[in-house]
Amino acid sequence: MSQTATTPATTADVPVAAAAARQASSRAGNAGIPAAKPDLGPVTFAKALNTALADALEADPAVVLFGEDIGTLGGVFRITDGLTARFGRNRCFDTPLAESGIVGMAVGMAMNGMRPVIEMQFDAFAYPAFEQIASHVAKMHNRSRGKLKMPMVIRVPYAGGIGGVEHHCDSSESYYAHTPGLKVFVPATVADGYRMLREAIDSDDPVMFMEPKKLYFSKEKVDLEALRAEYEAGTSRTEGRALVARPGTDATLIAYGPSVPVALAAAEAAAAEGRSLEVVDVRTIVPFDDETVCASVRKTGRAVVVAETPGFASVASEIVARVQERCFHSLAAPVLRVTGFDVPFPAPKLEHYFLPSVDRILDAVDDLQWED
Repeated sequence: MSQTATTPATTADVPVAAAAARQASSRAGNAGIPAAKPDLGPVTFAKALNTALADALEADPAVVLFGEDIGTLGGVFRITDGLTARFGRNRCFDTPLAESGIVGMAVGMAMNGMRPVIEMQFDAFAYPAFEQIASHVAKMHNRSRGKLKMPMVIRVPYAGGIGGVEHHCDSSESYYAHTPGLKVFVPATVADGYRMLREAIDSDDPVMFMEPKKLYFSKEKVDLEALRAEYEAGTSRTEGRALVARPGTDATLIAYGPSVPVALAAAEAAAAEGRSLEVVDVRTIVPFDDETVCASVRKTGRAVVVAETPGFASVASEIVARVQERCFHSLAAPVLRVTGFDVPFPAPKLEHYFLPSVDRILDAVDDLQWED
């Protein structure tokens, strides 16, 4: 891990309707009429990302999108749907099937003041571009002694849960987190999808933006107008700020991206058995929020890290090490992990054995040396 953040989650992370409700109340008070309730319709994770990209294109003419099939088609998962028609082929366009060339072109554009946002289409498709990412994207700012910034975002649809084969379902975040000079963002909710992508695009540092594919069409009731207003007001920052997604007292589940909903489901199941589990959503792997994570573990005294990635030499391993180094005297049991197995991603009919599940998480919690 190349960066550490120590700023905990703040009240900016309250439900996204809050800002809109306050604004509506103020307007209604001035007009002498009852306050209107915000319109909270179901919004998909994909729609939130699409809206964030559109808002970024609208806000900054230096932002440009490109990648394989993201123009006319709108991307395999339709994340860029309609953006070429709205903003033109100079702002959102297709490229040849050449990932190294896509990243190399983005490096040159970023060096010259543009803000490229590129898509790798699938996680393992990014590997041909890894030399560009590790040798140039991550190092250019340091190599130039700070003279050259690298404001670019590499969007990576990643992880399993969609019934795909191995080169479509890798959890590749550990490669990037291990590379100094890269930020690594992993949203887990619809609202954070919007917030974190806007932050990534506005960052002057390169961001690996890992998008959990299985969450693309998950839905939440959010107000996109309120999200936009919060972001533009600077009151909804997520970088380096983990979030307590569910409070608890007995043990902490630490998760990110596609594993957050599974951790929340495990906490719900544990509650039915009389055990209170706190769930912490890491949000940004780099920079990492030690303060929020460790405050939770010190409170509960026990922790399980949940991640889809194979466990050996992984982000999950790093989180365990950081927690045990900082919270050793508060721990009632060793920190455990529930991860993917150390094998290539399995065939679609077998992936449910590989992925962390509620049962596997609860089994790990049961092993946290409880005293009767």
